[in-house]
Amino acid sequence: MKFPLPLLMAALSLGSAFAADQTDPAAYYTRSVFSDDFSSEGFGPRWGHYKSGSIVKDGVLIGITPEGSDHSGVDNVRIDPEQDVEVSVKFRYMSDKAKSFNLWLDDKNYKGSHAGHICNVTVSPTAVTVGDAKTGNFRNDIYAQKKSPEGLTAEQKALLVTKNTKFTVHLSLQDWHTLLVRTKGDEITVNIDGAPVGTFKSEGIAHDSKTLISLTTNQVDVQYDDFSIKAGGLATPKP
Repeated sequence: MKFPLPLLMAALSLGSAFAADQTDPAAYYTRSVFSDDFSSEGFGPRWGHYKSGSIVKDGVLIGITPEGSDHSGVDNVRIDPEQDVEVSVKFRYMSDKAKSFNLWLDDKNYKGSHAGHICNVTVSPTAVTVGDAKTGNFRNDIYAQKKSPEGLTAEQKALLVTKNTKFTVHLSLQDWHTLLVRTKGDEITVNIDGAPVGTFKSEGIAHDSKTLISLTTNQVDVQYDDFSIKAGGLATPKP
């Protein structure tokens, strides 16, 4: 059977793209969703905030949790629903007061977890923690039970062990580092400064509608630059 030349060329192109995806993950995340190098004065219009004292100054985002706040400062960007995303951000710890920061991938329309939390990566100078929040710590029943006088059951504690993992790192203070986080299906991969940190698989990560990407600064003295979000695969059809 002979195929029309345009159809044959399209098939070959699709096959080449699939092969590239298998050898080069970056070939999968081709759709630019958002980027900010903080060269403008102040935050752009797409940025949102929750209990944040963060500012943009001298070409960087200076993450600040206001003193006395009951919640770490959150700076976030809303996006159209995407399942697989790549988030990159440069960061540096300006002093030993910089405890850590979180990169959150959430869905504010999802009601099955507290605040629509789906998955997160926490980066400190000594460790990277990756969590499936949707089916783990922030699943509604578990989140409520943690706050109850009885606390978590033995079964819930055992479950949470499978929903988080930690990797050891050694990150210098005052130097710029680059965090690269990719989700694909139920897997999340973390790289820092071009080197692999670790990979974690859990069912909640596969949530098909991530709509909010956040940087949460735990305390102060964390600075950010060159923040970007890309999406993988085909665009999710809009309703």
